[in-house]
Amino acid sequence: MVFRSRSREENPRWTNFHEYYGFTPFYCEPGLRGAHEKGGVEGQVGYFRRNYLTPVPQVNSLDELNGRLAEFEAKEDERRIGARMRTIAREAGHLLPLPDEPFATSITLMPRVDRYGMVTVKMCRYSVPVRFIDRKVTVTLTCDDLTVYDGRREIARHRRLTGRGSEHLVLDHYLEALLTKPGALERSEALHQARAEGTFTAVHEAFWAAAKKALGDIEGTKALVKVLLLHRHQQHADVVAGIRGALAAGTFSEDVIALEARKAAQAAGRAPTVTVGTPAPEPLDVDPAPVTPLTPRRLARALPADQRPLPRLEQWDELLQLRRKDSS
Repeated sequence: MVFRSRSREENPRWTNFHEYYGFTPFYCEPGLRGAHEKGGVEGQVGYFRRNYLTPVPQVNSLDELNGRLAEFEAKEDERRIGARMRTIAREAGHLLPLPDEPFATSITLMPRVDRYGMVTVKMCRYSVPVRFIDRKVTVTLTCDDLTVYDGRREIARHRRLTGRGSEHLVLDHYLEALLTKPGALERSEALHQARAEGTFTAVHEAFWAAAKKALGDIEGTKALVKVLLLHRHQQHADVVAGIRGALAAGTFSEDVIALEARKAAQAAGRAPTVTVGTPAPEPLDVDPAPVTPLTPRRLARALPADQRPLPRLEQWDELLQLRRKDSS
């Protein structure tokens, strides 16, 4: 809140920010009385805009724009004001050192995962592993990233979306579900985005096509999903190399691909097994295997017939009669 003097009622996050970095803000007077106090700041903004932002830089990402601004700042450090002997970078030695850890500017939210395995944050939707459907998770949101936690464990990370109604899906989040419903993979949005981002490569496409031709659509897609699960513990390039080796050998076994990926990692001097991206999920809650009766097992293995007599229950019936007499 702005008062008639230099006093302000500060937002608590702004207070935490300047206390963390160890500086005291000084506010201009509002209205005409303080108009002359802002001229220096506005003049410097105009100088930077005219010299570095005219014409407007054309970039493909926010990271590229930040890189350009860093170059402009480095160039500005070498500027001399008027006929002065030293550059403006001389002031850097008089500034306080920055803390070892940056100030946490994120906000924390607690959305619920919907039935599609997604959370909605600020009009945008992001995927999480499907085993967290219908559970509340913790989301930390910054200007660049969105991180999802289950308790203290990170389960998903995305670049923050800016367009209203935008969605970002990670194919890895849906692999367990695709093992039970492989037909949903081909037209899924997660696969479409993986292709656009380059994580689902032409090598994956070739393996999928060959597996479907040899094993059929369902089993071939399941073989692909099992291979995609290898990316959780091995480098992307190593798994791709393993797929190439398996295609050359004419096999679709994920074990062979994992072995070939380990060989590729060792040949490149890397650790053969690493945790990449999202940690491995916990086992899914599935129904236990049905109990097989003894008779079918005996018939299947040609075991000799059971010659034991059937159990007799007369003695137990006598106990029931005794209990009735005692109660009476």
